[in-house]
Amino acid sequence: MSVPALLDHSHYEQACDQAIAMCDGNMRSTIKALIMANEYLEAELEELQAAISAGCIPEASRSRSSAA
Repeated sequence: MSVPALLDHSHYEQACDQAIAMCDGNMRSTIKALIMANEYLEAELEELQAAISAGCIPEASRSRSSAA
């Protein structure tokens, strides 16, 4: 990845604008929604890590490996 590509943050600007618009311009609601989404993703990651530690293979991995 080139240096100019690393410095291009326009996709973050677009994502911020979209999140704010989805919350009708309310910044507090936007931050709350993003925190909630992050907590959900953290919980999902913990579940996946626990499953992998227990030797389980997530469904997505199984379907990819059988397609190969």
